[in-house]
Amino acid sequence: MAIAAMALASCTNQKPATLDIDNSLTPEEIAEARLTPPVMWKMGRLGAASLSPDGTTSLYAITRYNMAENKGLTQIYVRDMASGEEKALTDNTSSNSDPQWSADGSKIYFTSNRSGSTQLWAMNPDGNGAKQITDIEGGIEGYGVAPAGDKLFYVKKVQVKDVKSSDVHKDMDKSKARIYDDLMSRHWDYWDEGSYSHIFIADLTANGLANDKDILGAEAAWDAPLAPYFDTAEIAWSNNGKMLAYTCKPLTGAEYALSTDSDIFIYNTEDGSTLNINKIKTNKGMRIMEYVGYDRYPVWSPDDSKLAFCSMATPGYESDKDRLFVYDLASQEHTYLTPDFDHSAQNVIWKDNSTLYFLSAIFGTQQVCKVGVENATVEVITKGDHDIATMSIAGDKCIATLMTINTDKELYEVNLADGGLTQLTNINSHVYDNVKMGEVQKRWVKTTDGKEMLTWVILPPDFDPAKKYPTLLYCEGGPQSVVSQGWSYRWNFQLMAAQGYIVVAPNRRGCPSFGSEWREQISGDYAGQNIQDYLAAIDEVAKEPWCDTDHLGCIGASYGGYSVYYLAGNHDNRFKAFISHCGIFNFESMYGETEELFFVTHDYGGNYWDKSNAIAQRSYAYSPHKFVQNWNTPILIITGEYDFRIPFTQSLQAFTAARLMGVDARLVEFENEAHQVFKPQNSIVWNREFFGWLDKYLKE
Repeated sequence: MAIAAMALASCTNQKPATLDIDNSLTPEEIAEARLTPPVMWKMGRLGAASLSPDGTTSLYAITRYNMAENKGLTQIYVRDMASGEEKALTDNTSSNSDPQWSADGSKIYFTSNRSGSTQLWAMNPDGNGAKQITDIEGGIEGYGVAPAGDKLFYVKKVQVKDVKSSDVHKDMDKSKARIYDDLMSRHWDYWDEGSYSHIFIADLTANGLANDKDILGAEAAWDAPLAPYFDTAEIAWSNNGKMLAYTCKPLTGAEYALSTDSDIFIYNTEDGSTLNINKIKTNKGMRIMEYVGYDRYPVWSPDDSKLAFCSMATPGYESDKDRLFVYDLASQEHTYLTPDFDHSAQNVIWKDNSTLYFLSAIFGTQQVCKVGVENATVEVITKGDHDIATMSIAGDKCIATLMTINTDKELYEVNLADGGLTQLTNINSHVYDNVKMGEVQKRWVKTTDGKEMLTWVILPPDFDPAKKYPTLLYCEGGPQSVVSQGWSYRWNFQLMAAQGYIVVAPNRRGCPSFGSEWREQISGDYAGQNIQDYLAAIDEVAKEPWCDTDHLGCIGASYGGYSVYYLAGNHDNRFKAFISHCGIFNFESMYGETEELFFVTHDYGGNYWDKSNAIAQRSYAYSPHKFVQNWNTPILIITGEYDFRIPFTQSLQAFTAARLMGVDARLVEFENEAHQVFKPQNSIVWNREFFGWLDKYLKE
């Protein structure tokens, strides 16, 4: 499908009105010296950063918000690595994001909405000479410029099939219905209306784009990059610009809903052929290896002879270990580089043709790691209680974004030889210099089966061990997600501590970074050992003289919300208040209401009608809704109308049960949010309801 594009020309469109961004703290906020929701929303949020090809300049974006306008704006910055001088390349008249260096460092590409839709732009490294590159109808969702600068891939929505009744029945143009013949009618936070994200390749010429081609094909009823996150890191140009590697799961309907079998494809720009490297066969017709889970994030070696990628072994298991593989284009052989490393690989980067760096969650932190193609022994480079979120390497230089429980992401330089870290930016010093943070304790709690569990305990600022404090048990979501050193704008431990609460955050069974056995134990055992892990953590902290055992609360979202619902019926009166956000309440209805069925099929052990499946039947027997007769504790229930992963109807069922049981309960339903709350004013409302509920039942 050819799509017309405008010539490369300087932008002459009228700029939209400037969005005022003044995130300085008020005198009252400075005097109070306390982290509050409004203060937290005055923080700038650092995106991924990258080094210029010569390693002299770092490039990154920062998003800031205007609460009154209920919107944010992203600006692009560069920083001189030698002098530390920082410069903003864009202003507050539009949102500019996803900045990328050209291969020779002479240009910075970025997306911007300054022309009315999200398009690709280019500018000089000093911010001058901004030119619009694309003028694609409806805008683009992502992009990548080939190293030679002669080709471009962009991601765009393509209408593939008719789903709306007004399209199916064209004489009923005012009708409002969607018509489906198979599963996946909705996904995460949107209804399927027949359009899908496709990858287009075009020639990038002095006169604009030419020869646009949809490499998936106009009839492909699936997405690349993968839904629901549409991460363009799943697409990669070869260094010679002749090949494009990408991730795709070419399945539809029930097959899509039940499968995680995505593969890595290589598109040849010279002959238009496509190769699936995960379903390749030898000349003898023998399959090299079965790749039946997620295969994602292809990365080319500098000489284009190899392609690294991450792969999950177990079909239908979305949280399996991400194994690091290398595919040799000449031999068509795959090499597994991390068989003896019991953690996942992420954010993979080739240092040279024989060495790769990657990030990995290890014991409740995230570190930089190194592995060789020939010597597949993983070396952990960095150490410390922090999360390194992203990194970029140019020559011998490496920069990374790093955060902790106490601080949001800042830019650091990483010494690849010894793992040393040097902080480069101070984006939020205006907050950190004026608010007090509580102490973070790292504890190893003995579980009921005799194992050691890492548990973070966050104390209030100005903590007085002679006083007693209301204490919160935090239940992590996922269920296979780590309670690490990350900073959250929704479930922020320091924010909770600043309101006078002690926070207990255990890495219970199911949390990654503690090995495969620990992560996998939770599947088919939602109500088992991990619940005992939660109780072991809160019971251990309850022994402290400063823990007010008469005022314990239990909070969580998603799987953590399920945990809250289950504990509400099985807590032996430990807790005096519960908060569940988008939690699973009824396993049977959840199975029929969710969209990615591989998730519940794997984690429950199967469907509810298979009476011969002992694991599944045990899961359904311990669904929280079967214990509501025991509910006797006030509960706040929060949900989003566009949550299709754990549909809002789960929250409605729980609220109905609570009120009919005579339990004090409140339902907060966000009509324009999904599984998380992202919008600024919604976040403030969320926090007011959250802390209002806790204060009412744990402080009064």
